[in-house]
Amino acid sequence: MTINEIQDSIIEEFSLFDDWLDKYNYIIELAKDLPEIADEFKTANNLINGCQSKVWLNAELENDKIRFTADSDAIITKGIISLLVKVYDNRTPQEIMDSEIYFIKEIGLEENLSPTRANGLLSMMKQIKLYALAYNSKLKN
Repeated sequence: MTINEIQDSIIEEFSLFDDWLDKYNYIIELAKDLPEIADEFKTANNLINGCQSKVWLNAELENDKIRFTADSDAIITKGIISLLVKVYDNRTPQEIMDSEIYFIKEIGLEENLSPTRANGLLSMMKQIKLYALAYNSKLKN
């Protein structure tokens, strides 16, 4: 599946819920399904700056694709990072750099987050793009 196909499937999943309480509960369920990040990656280097809660994001290049693992100490934030991992995991750096994220707006997440969580979301997306940029330059060298 392409990044856009995954985004479309997320939009479809969230369309099953009528109100935001149900959508938040679904985000919490997604958090529970996020694969555990190894403790060795829960370091200051992997902490995302700009998030109110602690969010760790690790990226490793495997076969020219970036593999992401993540965790958070806040359940909603963990659910949000799990959505981003679902979209971006196992993609080439170029795919990530070229992608336009639209599912966040389409599912209404953008307007239903507190300002601090919205800033955290932007920080998570920025960090993912920075990893892609760094690994892309590494592949070209």
